[in-house]
Amino acid sequence: MPNLKDDASEASHTGDDRAATYRLLEPISHPSRAEDLDDLRRLQKSSTKPRKDNADLKTINSLSETLRSSARVAGPKVVRGESKSSHIKQHVPAFAHQRSGFLRAMSDAGLKPTVVHHNLTPAELYEQALQFEGGTHIVASGALATLSGAKTGRSPRDKRVVREPASEQDIWWAAPDGQASNGAPNYEMDERTFVLNRERAVDYLNMLERIYVFDGYAGWDPESRIKVRVVCARAYHALFMYNMMIRPTEQELAEFGTPDFTIFNAGAFPVNRYTSYMSSSTSVDVNLRTREMVILGTQYAGEMKKGIFSVMHYLMPKRGILSLHSGCNVGANNDVSLFFGLSGTGKTTLSTDPARPLIGDDEHCWSNNGVFNIEGGCYAKCIGLKKASEPEIYNAIRFGSVLENVVFDEYTREVDFDSNAVTENTRASYPIDYIPNARIPCMGPHPKNLILLCCDAFGVLPPVSRLTKEQAMYHFISGYTAKVAGTEMGVTEPEATFSACFGGAFLMWHPMKYAAMLAEKMEQHGTSAWLVNTGWTGGRYGVGSRIKLRYTRAIINAIHSGELTSAQTTSTPIFSLHAPTECSGVPTEILNPANQWKNKGEFDSTLSHLADLYLDNFKKYGDGAGFVEPAVAKTIVSAGPQLQANGHA
Repeated sequence: MPNLKDDASEASHTGDDRAATYRLLEPISHPSRAEDLDDLRRLQKSSTKPRKDNADLKTINSLSETLRSSARVAGPKVVRGESKSSHIKQHVPAFAHQRSGFLRAMSDAGLKPTVVHHNLTPAELYEQALQFEGGTHIVASGALATLSGAKTGRSPRDKRVVREPASEQDIWWAAPDGQASNGAPNYEMDERTFVLNRERAVDYLNMLERIYVFDGYAGWDPESRIKVRVVCARAYHALFMYNMMIRPTEQELAEFGTPDFTIFNAGAFPVNRYTSYMSSSTSVDVNLRTREMVILGTQYAGEMKKGIFSVMHYLMPKRGILSLHSGCNVGANNDVSLFFGLSGTGKTTLSTDPARPLIGDDEHCWSNNGVFNIEGGCYAKCIGLKKASEPEIYNAIRFGSVLENVVFDEYTREVDFDSNAVTENTRASYPIDYIPNARIPCMGPHPKNLILLCCDAFGVLPPVSRLTKEQAMYHFISGYTAKVAGTEMGVTEPEATFSACFGGAFLMWHPMKYAAMLAEKMEQHGTSAWLVNTGWTGGRYGVGSRIKLRYTRAIINAIHSGELTSAQTTSTPIFSLHAPTECSGVPTEILNPANQWKNKGEFDSTLSHLADLYLDNFKKYGDGAGFVEPAVAKTIVSAGPQLQANGHA
């Protein structure tokens, strides 16, 4: 018979344990300190930045003025970030003195608060992009991968510059329709057309539920930098510009005030093609008088980066500062090298040298104080990127970086850098301090070496040549490289490409202006110039082979060490280049390209053909355009290839 007493005792004990457990739950389960879920989410975030209401109100007023259009005589109400109505009342100025302007506008949009996300952090921009922008993902490295829409590259034929009295005599204008091209990238528009496009962009931005604004600087030199404001519809664009511009400190942001230049990026909205001067649904317009840029019909982020560069290309020479499309690094002895080159020549790869701190990979200025980077980040082409050959760039693609138009595995999120399924022009944007040996601030002394890079697919230029000052001007203005057109279809004929000053699409003045400034600075500071061919040897593309990267690196090292400065040279035919006969780490036989060709007659005819291409291209610059004396222009022309003088008429 069971012991009922013991069972009862055990039951009583179990009940006591259960009661004790219930009693323990009450103090452990703390009451919520939030009124609702929104309040709970607010408590989730703390801030290390105390609000400065006066400074915030000044910024809000400034943002409102930026977004003002002719349909909004007072500018829209601006809200700093997503907020509840109580926050709006607390932080938005009453605009009491402007209320009549809103009523006169008779527009619901004029009364609608415009939610502005101002200088958000990368983490916040990630959240916005992932929530509101389709095609945006986090890849395995932590970078944000996104799509730029239908346009996966710049639209240079759609670039427009307002012709106005203060600047029209300075601008290198493109030839009118129907005339032969003069190589100039600046197609004109009138101010009225610019205003129409600006209104279209601003109205589009003000109709959105949220927009993004980034305030930052172009130029690391405090004496020369300009304040830039970017207004855009996509978080990805704001993150891109956060990476590419120089990020202000909290104090600088509080005192930012009125920008020197403003970009209105309404790229998702097309231009009205029936508007005067428009050639497509895309238009990228610059007004130097109002210091504004309008983007319509393209979401490719590079338009903003290069738009600022174009403006710096105009403003800096007016201050006696030479703007340059180049990479830049500095050695242990504080010796600076500038690297010029078009896409595919190795400019980014060679300037990003683990043994030499990086000042910048793309845009620089040369002032009386030395060189400084225009940008706060890097924008690297990443098709075919390999960790083994370019570890600095590969490792920089991490959280905070933006990957444009890349392909990645749906499950592992690993990026396939070899894929060109979306475009050949896949890109990575990241802050320059993601490069381990970046020099911060990005400034340095006057350059010791100028390295002009070309990828000669004809296979007739030597791997390295020392240039005279006049030759440096000639080859700088020429901006030569060669590519292989249509390799997908088996076409193997090289195609010469010339881009003035190695960045013709971004020039505002005539190339002779920049070349004359370059020669003056070279002479003043004793700077040496070199032409380095990273292309083919032993024959043209399809016959010879590309010069190995390790040989090019050895050449660059020999330039930096001073070895090639004192090396014996030989003069090449037609181009009269001074090619060293020896270089450490480089086979002697490849230093003279003629020795690598089996058919000497074919080498001579190919060399003459390339010289013809050079001469034909230079015809549009030979008169000096008034930026140099006629005698100086003649000297520069004579520094180019001379067919008749070498018996190759």
